[in-house]
Parts: sequence; structure tokens; C-alpha cells
Amino acid sequence: MALTLVLAGCGEEGYEPSGPFRPLPEGAPPEVGPPTESSPAPAPGDPADPGSGQAGGDPNVVASGLTVPTGLVVLPDGSAVVGERETGRLLQVFPDRSPARELMVVPGVDTGGDGGLLGLALSPTFDEDGLFYAYVSTATDNRVVRFPIGGTPNPVFTGIPRGETHNGGGLAFSTDGTLLVGTGDTGNPALGQDPASLGGKVLRIDVFGRPSNAAGPVFSSGFADVTAICPTADLPSTIYAVDESAAGPDELNELSEGTDHGWPTAGGGTIEPVFEVDNAAGGLGGCAAVGTTVFLGTLDGQQVTVVQVDGEGTVSEEPEQLLTGRYGRLRTVVLDGEGALWITTSNRDGIGAPAEDDDKVLRILPPSSTGNSPL
Repeated sequence: MALTLVLAGCGEEGYEPSGPFRPLPEGAPPEVGPPTESSPAPAPGDPADPGSGQAGGDPNVVASGLTVPTGLVVLPDGSAVVGERETGRLLQVFPDRSPARELMVVPGVDTGGDGGLLGLALSPTFDEDGLFYAYVSTATDNRVVRFPIGGTPNPVFTGIPRGETHNGGGLAFSTDGTLLVGTGDTGNPALGQDPASLGGKVLRIDVFGRPSNAAGPVFSSGFADVTAICPTADLPSTIYAVDESAAGPDELNELSEGTDHGWPTAGGGTIEPVFEVDNAAGGLGGCAAVGTTVFLGTLDGQQVTVVQVDGEGTVSEEPEQLLTGRYGRLRTVVLDGEGALWITTSNRDGIGAPAEDDDKVLRILPPSSTGNSPL
């Protein structure tokens, strides 16, 4: 009910949801703890400090004044929830640029190094259970947790290696309902191909954290830092992941079970990347895929790179760049039901040069046949 009340109350300042939230089913509640002093249930309708009104200004900016927004998910009503890496806050942001609303703070997040709240995903049965999944860093590990808004996060999968750098954070449900988890090598390249380590891997588990097959949770290996995973909804067997490497070009990889993607040592059987981005234009932080098109958010490149992939898994034409230099470092990229891109900036991450109103959440409408796109 907390979820229903919070989100239902968010349209009072002008936002008209594209579809109502269904009431949560009666019966046993989800297996999560109640709100605590460290994670209280938010008062419905309380506005957050950032993003308090976007009247005028840039129509692409739906929220501003955030602190390193990283994970983002689009809700069934057309709004989105974004997580701040360095605070653990979850905020609801709106396509009509209504004021952002703080929903809760995820407790226990450790932000040392590049850790923090690194990924978000919605339960495959979100309409029924209202559960969010998050990839978070603690003082001792990286882990996946789940919770309803205002509830205590319960561990789903723990023990992922934690380091100062390369903590991963990719999180996405595939079309078959399994959860894909992207991890990092924590600055120790050997972990990427170490079969005894969860570091530098893509894991596949069910909603309770159990491995999806008898061989264990590792789905694919040989990565440096998997920051985002993007299944392709209209091509169920196609799953992409981005791998950010400090020692070479960043990669867009197509995933399949049991593959080795060559970090740190390429050898026989290594799967070649679909696309590489050199360091100056790289810093891959996010991806979204639809059909044969993949959108890549780049931090150092400060742009969205659009890649067309053919049926053979190779780039079929010269990639296109969008928003180059316009908003600074771009991280998360998510497509909504209207084909618009939701993008987070990452200018307050200690590397970028933030403007006064950074960081931002953008919503960019797709190009139209008349050419009047804000891109």
C-alpha cells in the first residue's frame, strides 16, 4: 500500500499517468522487512529538494540538482525512478518535468571508491508485488537486494567482490524472467577469468538469488567492469553488455551462456566484441537496445553513441553520435514505451566539471519524420 499511495499521489501537480497502478493483491505481503528508523517509509507527496520545478529552460531536462544519478527504471505509468550513487536516494521523476519526489533512501550503501548504489531493475511482476531490485556496494561486498518503496532491503545475492574500482553494477531482467547481474574485477584483472570468483562476470539468477542452472550463477566471463546490461525486448535471445576497461578500449558485447570475453587475456574461443570505443571517447556507462539499434552512454566521450548491429552481430554502418558535449558526462540510458531515451548525467562524480544545476535526468524524444527532434 505504501508504494500505491506514494505513486498515486505523485500526479497531484500536473502529471497525468499513462496507465494506473493496479492495487497490490491481498494476502501475504512480499518477504521484506518493515520500515525502520534507518529506512523510514516516506510521506506520500513530499517533494525532494532537487528538481523542484522545471518550468522554462531546457525541455530535455526533466530533473536537475541530483548527485550522481546512476540506476534508472521506467514505471508502468510513464514516470521513472532514479537512484543516486552517492546517497542511496530514490527519486521519482516525471516526463512533464513536474517536481521530483524523494521516495526513500536505501540504507547500508558504502560509497568508497566507485561503489554505491549502482543499478536498478523492476521486478518482472512489479504490478503485483511492487518490488525494486538494486545492485549496491556495502563495506564488505557488492550485492543485489530487493525491497518495496519504504521497506527494508532484503539480500537476494551477496558476496560479489568489492574494491575501490571496477565494482560493476549492471542489472537487468531478461525476457525469460531471470536476473542478469554485471560485476567488476575490483582492479584485479585476474578475477575476470577466474572460475572461482564472481568478479568480472555476468551472473544469471532467479528472483530469489538462486543460480538459473546447475552449473552455478556465472553466465559469461572475461570482463573488466560490466556497468550495464541491456536485453532487447523484441529480440528475446539478444542481450548486450558494456564493459569499461582502464587498460584498453571499452566494449559492447553480445552475451551468450558460457562465453569468455577475453579479459585480461584473449585466447582461443574468446568472443570478440561487437563494438569498441577508444578511451578518449569511451567510459561506457549505460546501454539500451531495441531491434538492431543499441544506444551507448559515454562518460569520457560526453555523448550517446548509436550503433546499428546486423543479424551477424557486427556493426552494419558508421555509428552516430548524439548530444556531444551538450550535457557533459552521460551514464545511464533507458528506453521508455514511447521510444524516448531517459539519460542521466554524471558530472558530480569527482571527474566531471559540474554546472550549478547538475546532475540531471534527461528525456530525449526520438527523431521524427519531419526532423524536429531535440537531438
